[in-house]
Amino acid sequence: MTNTTKYIFVTGGVTSSLGKGIIAASLAKLLQGQGYRVTIQKLDPYINVDPGTLNPYEHGECYVTEDGAETDLDLGHYERFLNVPTSQANNVTTGRIYQSVIQKERRGEFLGKTVQVVPHITNEIKRRVQILGKSGDYDIVITEIGGTVGDIESLPYIEAVRQLRWDLGENNGVVIHLTLVPYLSAAGELKTKPTQHSVKTLMESGVQADILVCRTEHNLPKDLRRKLALFCNVKEEAVIQSIDASTIYDVPNLMLEEGLDKVVLKKLGLKNSTPDISIWNKFVHRHKNPKTEVTIGLIGKYVELQDSYKSILEAFIHAGAENEVKVKVESVHSEYLNEDNIKLKLGHLDGVLVAPGFGERGIEGKITAVKFVRENNIPFLGICLGMQMAVIEFARNVLEIKDADSAEMNANTSNPVIDLMEDQKSVTDKGGTMRLGAWACELKEGSIVYDLYNTKSIKERHRHRYEFNSNYKEQMDAAGMVATGLNPDTGLVEIVEVSNHPWFVGVQYHPEYKSTVANPHPLFVAFIKAALKKKSKK
Repeated sequence: MTNTTKYIFVTGGVTSSLGKGIIAASLAKLLQGQGYRVTIQKLDPYINVDPGTLNPYEHGECYVTEDGAETDLDLGHYERFLNVPTSQANNVTTGRIYQSVIQKERRGEFLGKTVQVVPHITNEIKRRVQILGKSGDYDIVITEIGGTVGDIESLPYIEAVRQLRWDLGENNGVVIHLTLVPYLSAAGELKTKPTQHSVKTLMESGVQADILVCRTEHNLPKDLRRKLALFCNVKEEAVIQSIDASTIYDVPNLMLEEGLDKVVLKKLGLKNSTPDISIWNKFVHRHKNPKTEVTIGLIGKYVELQDSYKSILEAFIHAGAENEVKVKVESVHSEYLNEDNIKLKLGHLDGVLVAPGFGERGIEGKITAVKFVRENNIPFLGICLGMQMAVIEFARNVLEIKDADSAEMNANTSNPVIDLMEDQKSVTDKGGTMRLGAWACELKEGSIVYDLYNTKSIKERHRHRYEFNSNYKEQMDAAGMVATGLNPDTGLVEIVEVSNHPWFVGVQYHPEYKSTVANPHPLFVAFIKAALKKKSKK
């Protein structure tokens, strides 16, 4: 391979939510399929230091990496597509950039100079962009720039790209501009003007797009591609169509058909061959040709916004393909669940997942749901807060500790079966202070989890402040809620199972973060298998 790391920058125009992350991940998949070592990073223009303190309604889920970084949900797509872990270095925000520059100024590192956006902020952006490239681990680094060209907050990033292209020299940097070619049904035609304006705005910042990826509902005819090439200063072969797909997992093959990887490698002066994405295509085939269907209830308080549970929904797709079934997810809002409607809402389901979250809204609905699935032998998976709700429900209804609660919801409870972790008691800052990242867990032989992981020691990613209160462990074990996974260093309970139930597992960690196309998470695979078994018995 080459010694010089090559850089690809992905910008967006016309409107947000065009799918820069999916295009970046799809291109990376094709390059990886040709033997290149590829990684993707996301530059987010908001001033939050990370998305950890953002409401899921604002920004969708917060994705957690192995090294404990709270990051943008696009990093989940990068990992799911590439099957390569990301890290702190793969997500940079304006908040982090400014924080770093201000700390340097306070230490006197700028020798009394006036600190400005150019060069100080742009230098810091350039430094962050190149951290992964300089590590020696990658041939190609793809950098996705959040937001839309023309946004005030994106300007320093675009300026940094302009400078980097100059710094990197010929054939070492490529700019892909993702844009929209809307279809006006009244006129019956596709319109190129928004794309022309978007490219012009980019050029006003000194950056010329090398490749246009055009999101569209209809096929782009040759004459329209020619027009875009002419008006936007790109070669005709570099006008790439990205037509709406039935699933994001189709996009790598659509980009392969359009020759995106070929054009990019040519621009970078790198060898081009046919990508080997056979494992990917095997997954896509299974995903699109299921033999049967199972219905899973996803119980949470952000269910109206699918991005809040993005990794869980994708993990269901991976596990479904592995079991050759279609997983139909029914979103159930926990705030509106009660004893009167629970049978109607959950009685027909093949399995129930109680989702993670924070705060007291919708809590009693989750507890009611756990009670129903436990008593009716419906396969259950509780994640993080979902596992904690299972513990509270069991304590209240089996151990008959009627005031059992979580100290998060009720600080004055006399029976905090879920309590604040010891090392969290002195923490006041909200950002980046939880138990985060990959932690070890020892599994109990003979348990459901031991059999499905097929190993005694695992490492899974966490994001929480509250934990199973070990003072109640003996009582719980004796009554049938067994702790089958413990942290070897702290003794913290990581996994609980109900022994007289067909399949009832609660985990304190987030298995969804580690599920990828190439490696579906065993917990989700086993949960869907249990749901399939339940359905076949109906």
